[in-house]
Amino acid sequence: MVYDYLIVGAGIAGLYASLQIPKEKNVLIISKDFPWESNSFFAQGGISVAKDDKDIKLHIEDTLKAGVYSCNREAVSVMVSDGVKIVENLINIGLEFDKDKSGKLLYTKEGAHSTDRVLHLGGDATGRYIHSFLLQKTVHQILENISVVDILVKDDVAHGVTTFQNGEYKNIYTKNLILASGGVGNLYRYSTNSRAISGDIQGVAIEKGIKVEDMEMLQFHPTVVVTKDNETHLISEALRGEGAYIVDEDGKRFLFDYDSRGELASRDIVSQAILKHNKNTYLSISHFDRNWFLNRFPTISKFLEGRGFQLTKDLIPISPAFHYSIGGIKTDVNGKVDGYKNLYAVGEVASTGVHGANRLASNSLLEAIVFSHRAVQFSLSQNLIYNFKEFPIDLKSPLKDGDEVLKEEVQDLMWRYISIERNGSDMENVLNRVDQILELDIGRYLQLQLFTVKKIIESAIQNKESKGVHFRVDNNII
Repeated sequence: MVYDYLIVGAGIAGLYASLQIPKEKNVLIISKDFPWESNSFFAQGGISVAKDDKDIKLHIEDTLKAGVYSCNREAVSVMVSDGVKIVENLINIGLEFDKDKSGKLLYTKEGAHSTDRVLHLGGDATGRYIHSFLLQKTVHQILENISVVDILVKDDVAHGVTTFQNGEYKNIYTKNLILASGGVGNLYRYSTNSRAISGDIQGVAIEKGIKVEDMEMLQFHPTVVVTKDNETHLISEALRGEGAYIVDEDGKRFLFDYDSRGELASRDIVSQAILKHNKNTYLSISHFDRNWFLNRFPTISKFLEGRGFQLTKDLIPISPAFHYSIGGIKTDVNGKVDGYKNLYAVGEVASTGVHGANRLASNSLLEAIVFSHRAVQFSLSQNLIYNFKEFPIDLKSPLKDGDEVLKEEVQDLMWRYISIERNGSDMENVLNRVDQILELDIGRYLQLQLFTVKKIIESAIQNKESKGVHFRVDNNII
């Protein structure tokens, strides 16, 4: 059987893409875990969208500025302009964003935004609500708990993927392949990402020679609670947008020493400032009314109270953790992968160029829906003639004894040395260790993840210019 469309990933990017495909098409969505085990589901803050024509220009400028003017300007313009219409469409088909008592949409502000333009649902559960809404709307088949371990490409055509499920490898063939598998979070010891997100598809792309870019551009979120058992929990940037403070152990709002915007500086600046300040860091919410806080941030409130915090009296200890992969599989403004007729990448797995050297808060959900929409619309306009080709399967076992121990070692190395601050000699040492592990008898999963790790490190070594999230502290800076 050959599907009309095969979508790898059941987060917001994959699900929204599926909604754009006519019902009569034969479509299969593959989910590595349960569909809700995606980064989309855990997105708290909201989705950024220009409020009117005047704000389109401001939103574009804010995005460019946050990205240290390294963004693809065409892609940014497309995202912001198309985003207004697509969010309108979501509302028209039944998605209900939070509103005030008079029925007007509620917008909030986040770091590096010049105005309130972030829509939210359920207070601080935007991703969960949008994801659930799209799941309910999806009419196409979803296969759960199935891993993609290879992409079947020949010349300039993608023919499908090799999957692993229930102890068996199997090829699935398609006329159009859309990759929407997410980022690389679980390559790091401390991450806000879903357990299913570990850079496997990026690894396949690298192995196949599919072009990736900006792999060193990795964003760390500055306000994450790390519990005693090393569980991480994101504290949305929307708290700071609503007026929460970041203070040190002496009660000082020290961020103003690093940027005039204080708590509302971009994430790269806030994360680097916390590291440089070198003191215990806290989120202060004592100036909020408790009932208001419970209503505005119900998910965060439940987590904090469940961990024994007294709302809104207690200071909340925070530290940065890995959050978002800016780089990925290179695409054009239609989500099409360079060099292929029928291969697309959307969402965090893709590199559209909209984020540059640092992602503007809440632009990720917007990017996901805009380029998912464009990818499907472009593919429907192509009317490509597909010639079926069968591929043999010749892959090593997905898991080998000792893989988990080796992966934990790599996670620690990535956290320590390919993190908020980087220097050439440490990265060279980590790269050598990764090469050593790749020579061992390891499973396919770890092999793919290490391909991604290696590319991240190589890109970070080669880029000697500090910019945005890529911060070099050694003496080789140009």
